[in-house]
Amino acid sequence: MDKYIVKGKANIKGTVSVNGAKNAGLPILAATLLAEGKYEITNVPNLTDIRTMAKLLNNIGAEIEWGDGKIKIKTNGCKNHEAPYELVKTMRASIYVLGPLVARKGEARVSFPGGCALGARPIDLHLKGLRKLGANIELKHGYIYATANRLKGTGIYFEKKSVGATANILMASVLAEGETKIQNAACEPEIAALAEFLVRMGADIKGIGTETLIIKGKEKLHSADASLIPDRIETGTLLLSAAITRGSITVEDCNPDHLGIVLDKLEEAGFQISTTENSISLNSKGPKHPIEITTNPYPGFPTDLQPQFCSLLSTIEGDSSILETIFSDRFIYTTELQRLGANLKLNENELIIKGGAKLSGAPVMASDIRAGASLVVASLYAEGKTEISRIYHLDRGHDKLEEKLQKLGADIKRVK
Repeated sequence: MDKYIVKGKANIKGTVSVNGAKNAGLPILAATLLAEGKYEITNVPNLTDIRTMAKLLNNIGAEIEWGDGKIKIKTNGCKNHEAPYELVKTMRASIYVLGPLVARKGEARVSFPGGCALGARPIDLHLKGLRKLGANIELKHGYIYATANRLKGTGIYFEKKSVGATANILMASVLAEGETKIQNAACEPEIAALAEFLVRMGADIKGIGTETLIIKGKEKLHSADASLIPDRIETGTLLLSAAITRGSITVEDCNPDHLGIVLDKLEEAGFQISTTENSISLNSKGPKHPIEITTNPYPGFPTDLQPQFCSLLSTIEGDSSILETIFSDRFIYTTELQRLGANLKLNENELIIKGGAKLSGAPVMASDIRAGASLVVASLYAEGKTEISRIYHLDRGHDKLEEKLQKLGADIKRVK
């Protein structure tokens, strides 16, 4: 099992590019099940989760070719309708095949999903939405069994915003008979990217990027190509890696519009930010200030960047706070940051950060993707050597993170 060895007190500076977004790629790959044909998806990061989704599609019957940031998919032979436990247990996003399979094949057998341990993450919104579209759902032996002659359009209101449920119901509804109206839909850029891909496949979708999606179902769709949007979470992680070391960085091939509130919070903390259409530059000159953060669905502050921000705020004098409203167990990473010397006080879903701590290297362990990223960010600042184990979590969301940081001046290496 690999781990990172990081020697701290780095000065992160330079220019770096980001990969395509995993969270856009996973539903887009699943959407290829909606129509027979040949697909080419580019700007694809080489991540464990992407490889798992490719294996899942192959298990269903798709032919997969992968190389040099590109996946070619042929879906003509997809006769299987099962997503087995062996694949689904490692990745929650495997649930994305449920909607496309029942919409196109009329049946699906999908194991309950796994993935990061972030507290209760029920799939009830997925199932309620499919039932409203006319699917018959049975839960038995750890599997979801869904059948339908043909789904029928309807009105669906999500009680709470859910990226996963919005993606699944959107994919199912493009082949449903009649019109479907999804209200309180997730507005994340990754959902908009999925919707735009479905439109290229022939779907009729209005309201892309808003809370209300109106879909007029089609008898059939056709294949299309896609290039994945930039990964906004990787972009933020790289910016924070420079910020914590008081360095300077330019992140290229990104979309600053996807990180509005994140850039606002960096400026509020005293960092200088400048942007172009596809780049973000951060400069660390000037005094730094504690801030308050509340996570919320997009365009609010992303929960996937709050652990990395916690690392940064631990080094800024004064009391900062993070209020987490998305995942009940998101703060599981704090015990490992405390091993590095962070002064943190957790009160239910609010974290108080006593800033100005002198972090020092120690053996620590990643519990999920973003927790691992927070430890990497903190280790760049900490005095001495930090050993980060279980970095297979990081490999699910970051492609060659250590190589990018090395080029920016970090002393970080991957060892067995």
